[in-house]
Amino acid sequence: MTQNKAYHDVGGDDFGPVPMIDGEYQLWEKRVDAMMRLLSSPDIALMRVDELRRGIETLGEAAYNAEPYYGKWARSLAKIMLEKGVLTQEELDARINALRAQRGLSE
Repeated sequence: MTQNKAYHDVGGDDFGPVPMIDGEYQLWEKRVDAMMRLLSSPDIALMRVDELRRGIETLGEAAYNAEPYYGKWARSLAKIMLEKGVLTQEELDARINALRAQRGLSE
C-alpha cells in the first residue's frame, strides 16, 4: 500500500545509520532549547510542545530541509509567539536587524 506522506514524515524511511556527533551544543542552540522549556513551563505556559511540532511541520519543505534541528525550533517559536501576539513582526524584525548589525552581517 502506497501512502502519501508529508515532507517531514520520514518515519520508516531507510536513511542508513545515524551518525553520532560528539561535542557541545552551540550557545544559540542552548538558548533556543531554554526558550522552549521556559515558554512551555507550567508557570509561564505561553505554548505547548504540540504547538512547537505544528510550527515545525508547517515551515514549508524548503525551510524544513535547510534548517538545522534547533533552527526549526527557533522558527517555530517565533511563528507561535507572533500568532499569539506575544511579539509583533516589527519587534522581531528590529531585533534580528540589531543582532545582524552587531555581528557585522548584512540582511
